[in-house]
Amino acid sequence: MSKSAFLFPGQGSQSVGMLSELADLYPVVKETFQIAGNVLEMDLWQLVQTGPAEQLALTPITQPVMLSAGVAVWRVWQQENPAIPDFMAGHSLGEYSALVCAGALDFADAVRLVHLRGSYMQAATPVGSGAMAAVMGLDEEQVETLCREAAQAQVVAPANINAPGQVVVAGDADAVARVVVLCKAAGAKRAVPLPVSSPFHCDLMKPAAERLKADLATLAIKAPAVPVINNVDLVAAESAADIREALYRQVFSPVPWVALVKSLVSRDTGLMVECGPGKVLSGLGRRIDKSVPTLSLAMPEDFGPIVEQLQNLNLSGTGSR
Repeated sequence: MSKSAFLFPGQGSQSVGMLSELADLYPVVKETFQIAGNVLEMDLWQLVQTGPAEQLALTPITQPVMLSAGVAVWRVWQQENPAIPDFMAGHSLGEYSALVCAGALDFADAVRLVHLRGSYMQAATPVGSGAMAAVMGLDEEQVETLCREAAQAQVVAPANINAPGQVVVAGDADAVARVVVLCKAAGAKRAVPLPVSSPFHCDLMKPAAERLKADLATLAIKAPAVPVINNVDLVAAESAADIREALYRQVFSPVPWVALVKSLVSRDTGLMVECGPGKVLSGLGRRIDKSVPTLSLAMPEDFGPIVEQLQNLNLSGTGSR
């Protein structure tokens, strides 16, 4: 029997006005953001609905916002349909959403933690000293080789392997600029800097990871009720120690999204659902493996097609596990 996986988006999928249609029908959406806002002592829902977009894009704000968004959509799903997926996973920050929805982390604790995580990542490099760039049309091995050539004693490396021919690099700003030039010369369709405030998922984030490690040490973690495939090892860690270690390493390790999706397919996953705003992960999923439907869950009209697909997989009301 085929299995299902719920995937949670990370930073970059936020937008002003997101989830408004869902919130009009389901009070739990605003309630979820209210809990997060109470933790941060700010009106998070108001910010999400009216902006400004520049504040919404600040890493210490974006991370709790996207955590709340994923959890809110999951809570709506649980109200509408009790089906539990066989697996969960998240892209970078989205892994925290998955751990909350799988019962491993308390939501308020997670909000507090990812706000700190975002602050640490923002502070890890002086503004302007780090950068990220998206490279289209070259494979991971080519980009990795060009990063080594461009490094020149600085840091630059693949940070997100998002889809075949779509790699994001991160590192020192000068080294990233050199990689962009080399990738274009090597035949990349596009190689463009990204408008981000920090070079995520590279060695420059190790100071942030060390600060986060202290907070992780005191975080209450339970065994997930649903296996959460992590970003660093592509395994479903169960012990609190293993989950803490994976979240620590995730800060400075690349996100191997292609390998993660393929690992879900190898586990007989026949449906993937992006649980949260935007359609980034569903778009990447279709590029990684067209044989597995990847649907978005963020609007009221999204629920019917997903339920139909679950029924097509012959899943029972409590999932196939």
